[in-house]
Amino acid sequence: MAWELNRRRFFRAVNSKFIYGRLPLLHTIIFIIEMAFVARLTARFNAYYEARPLMTMMVTNAILGGIADTVAQTITSVRQRALRKPGGITKDDNIAIEIHELDEKNPFSDRELIPDSKSLPPPFDFERLTRFMAYGFCMAPVQFRWFKFLSSVFPITKTSAFGPAMKRVAFDQLIFAPFGVGVFFTAMTLAEGGGRRGVAHKLRDMYVPTLKANYVLWPAVQVINFRLMPVQFQLPFVSTVGIAWTAYLSLTNAAD
Repeated sequence: MAWELNRRRFFRAVNSKFIYGRLPLLHTIIFIIEMAFVARLTARFNAYYEARPLMTMMVTNAILGGIADTVAQTITSVRQRALRKPGGITKDDNIAIEIHELDEKNPFSDRELIPDSKSLPPPFDFERLTRFMAYGFCMAPVQFRWFKFLSSVFPITKTSAFGPAMKRVAFDQLIFAPFGVGVFFTAMTLAEGGGRRGVAHKLRDMYVPTLKANYVLWPAVQVINFRLMPVQFQLPFVSTVGIAWTAYLSLTNAAD
């Protein structure tokens, strides 16, 4: 009990510190640790992939999912701190201004993308980070086999490249994208302790706006992915570009 109390006090103290009064210290430390893992993984990716391709993809997806959620939590913390300080957001808060304008210009939903927090500063949510890493880890085999399936059904050759790549994009966006968005909100709601009603409400409120946002970003990304990337780099490429997308999903899922 004493150890748990000391741990909470330590994280509360670190969580209240900001770098130059803007970037939350704890969020930044976690982000740096995650990037160190990425650097290590990148340096030996080919060797890891040759030895254990599926496990390499699962670990890669988990780390990148963690980075995305860390970014999302950092965005929330920066904005909430700026909004709640005396006088609100000032002209010197360039990062907070950009985040606030991004939220205001969200064209896919009339809800605020960046949720309010009852605590100030918003504490770093390790359980939420774990959920996102676990989701990325568990979804990697599905995505891995899906890309393998597309590669076998629509092979790209020197004489035929554009057509098969476009067919892969069409299949991916018409079949896997709607499935993936639904699985994400269902899995996250259940992991947060929600039941069937919670899943139904989340899908009702978030599914269509999120799918619209998906179609703005991912068709162009997948054209590059399927046209230029070797099979072993397709999932890492998608996951890397998907840091911004997963951060968007993290904010969307956290919104009331």
